Amino acid sequence: MASTSAQAAGVTDAMVSGDATSTGDVLTVGMGQSGQRFSPLTKITSDNIGDLVPVWSFSFGDEKQRGQETQPLVYNGKMFVTGSYSRIWALDTKTGEKLWQYEARLPDGIMPCCDVVNRGAALYDNLVIFATLDAKLVALDQDTGKVVWSEKTDDYKAGYSATAAPLIVNGLVVTGNSGGEFGIVGRVDARDAKTGKLVWSRPTVEGNMGYLNGKENGITGKLNASWQGDQWKTGGAATWLGCTYGADVDLIFCGTGNPAPWNSHLRPGDNLYSSSTVAISPKTGKIVWHYQTTPHDGWDFDGVNEFIPFDIKSGNKTVKAGAKADRNGFFYVLDRTNGKLISASPFVTKQSWTKGVDLKTGRPIEADTRPGNPGSAEKGSTVFSAPSFLGGKNWMPMAYNQGTGLFYVPANEWGMDIWNEPITYKKGAAYLGAGFTIKPLYEDYIGALRAMDPATGKIVWEYKNPAPLWGGVMTTAGNLVFTGTPEGFLKAFDAKTGKEVWKFQTGSGVVGQPITWEEGGEQYVAVASGWGGAVPLWGGEVAKKVKSISQGGMLWVFKLHKSQTAAK
Repeated sequence: MASTSAQAAGVTDAMVSGDATSTGDVLTVGMGQSGQRFSPLTKITSDNIGDLVPVWSFSFGDEKQRGQETQPLVYNGKMFVTGSYSRIWALDTKTGEKLWQYEARLPDGIMPCCDVVNRGAALYDNLVIFATLDAKLVALDQDTGKVVWSEKTDDYKAGYSATAAPLIVNGLVVTGNSGGEFGIVGRVDARDAKTGKLVWSRPTVEGNMGYLNGKENGITGKLNASWQGDQWKTGGAATWLGCTYGADVDLIFCGTGNPAPWNSHLRPGDNLYSSSTVAISPKTGKIVWHYQTTPHDGWDFDGVNEFIPFDIKSGNKTVKAGAKADRNGFFYVLDRTNGKLISASPFVTKQSWTKGVDLKTGRPIEADTRPGNPGSAEKGSTVFSAPSFLGGKNWMPMAYNQGTGLFYVPANEWGMDIWNEPITYKKGAAYLGAGFTIKPLYEDYIGALRAMDPATGKIVWEYKNPAPLWGGVMTTAGNLVFTGTPEGFLKAFDAKTGKEVWKFQTGSGVVGQPITWEEGGEQYVAVASGWGGAVPLWGGEVAKKVKSISQGGMLWVFKLHKSQTAAK
């Protein structure tokens, strides 16, 4: 737990670096810079969780009750939680009392692709920093909620927005951008966390110029190597889910989104660095390595999903690895030092777009299921493809348990009818060139929480859910895995067996990210509840199946019943 003197000095780089092992606070989204979402706490276990009860709840209020995908942060007796429509609150961790509230004044005309969500904030010094839907980054005083600095990151009128939680790395606040469906250019920016001053900027579309301390810092990749003509100027590849950090290799890992437009016939080539993981040096702002999961993406598979550093045994050696459950349906394990592919294993039951991954080249072996070229016609030939563009796993983060050695992946089983259409770029307009209808693959379930063994690529256990899973996962040394469901439940499972051991009805769909921490000798669990996100907006036949789910905006906090904690 942080000391009183450290707390008085504010959140330091050392505290951020140690967040994964510090139990008295939660300073980063991902519960540590690596994003493992693992807690060493053991007071709540798979044996006593039946005594987990609500302590307090907090309403996000008014009519803005949708899409609460946030993860709370905890520090110095305060909880900081963001909400839809670019809002943030500071709450007393013991009582839930509101200490202050900040609400961004959003202009008319913002263009968030996939709901008005916000996925969390970052803490540094005495600041709490979060992004807004009009493409700004705002730093507030933790004690008062007053604005300390505010920086415009890009032009919302061109389709830029921001929904991801920032990442703190050695005094820098690292952010991505959103807007790939509008033909923006994906980018990773690093600013001085105390002042907001831009230090470096790295585009994720090949051919665009990077900057370091206001000076040109080399273009990304090589001009026209994988993009024709001027297409790199509107190439998409948004970094809309943010990044993780591997301190031992000093690399920032960021996923990149779909190339623009979706109609792949209009942009021949691999279209680097879309649908990839890129590793960036925090000192230079340059890409050190990349791995492209879906070259020449024609299905909107993106590649933004989190890359989580972990160590894996290979014979007598320990390999510095990283894992990613991609929207294209493969669970990838890479060498985090150089991006070399170690393994690629399906974590969904159907992948019609590919016959597998060539482990020598690292490239997918594409099947003949790319939607047809419309040419000058109204639309090209329609194909059925699985997974759907909402992915075998979308944004909702998985978790890694250091005790079991398993990753817990929130997966979905759905496919889509997809076709291409002619499209031309227009600033601020949707830049898709495709149509689609999403359909569930099975009658009895869509969502599946799956425990993946990264050493074998096998599914160890699974929990099937009737509705799609769209919330984050957390795991603990107490042999527990937590996640939420659209039906409104926060659930806990035995981390080794997958047995459901506890659930609580929150009143709305849970698409938030659970956390746990220790305070006053007791372990707490918290999660935001409030249905929304991309499924009800883009889900087609699936959206019809979940249309009766109530929207909401609540934060729930739990701990063991007094009789249980007193017996400890």
